[in-house]
Amino acid sequence: MSLRTRTRAITTTAALATATAALTLSGAAPASASTAAGTTAAGTTAAATVPWSASHGTASAAGERWLANGKLVLDGTLTNTGTGCYSVWTRFAHDFVVLPYTKHAEICGAGSVNFTADKSYSYTVTGTLRVCRGTTDTTDCGQAVSITYWPIG
Repeated sequence: MSLRTRTRAITTTAALATATAALTLSGAAPASASTAAGTTAAGTTAAATVPWSASHGTASAAGERWLANGKLVLDGTLTNTGTGCYSVWTRFAHDFVVLPYTKHAEICGAGSVNFTADKSYSYTVTGTLRVCRGTTDTTDCGQAVSITYWPIG
């Protein structure tokens, strides 16, 4: 075996190892992982889910997130135990471009409201979610939690 052939074989093996690692980071989960929607019509397993939660004042939000068809999907519930108004907001950055906040749910008074949101996703996207007092802006909010931290699992 020549040095050139052996170098090519080593390079190919390294490329396969890198590709396998990238698949793991992309949200591919082992068959034993929990699933967002169980099994699809084609019989394949749906993406693994990742729990998230955030709170502020008398409100809290919790749910799951997963990747599906090139989108980050959030499914959750905003719950308030007090009398004030609260809302759930996300903020994303594509590369170094930070986008404005987007509101996904609001509640005034005690109770709960379910919400689902999705966002186009690639590996250069980062995002956070926060619960804020009021329903019109993000001036009084709890700590932001990452909703794009990977790997899933």
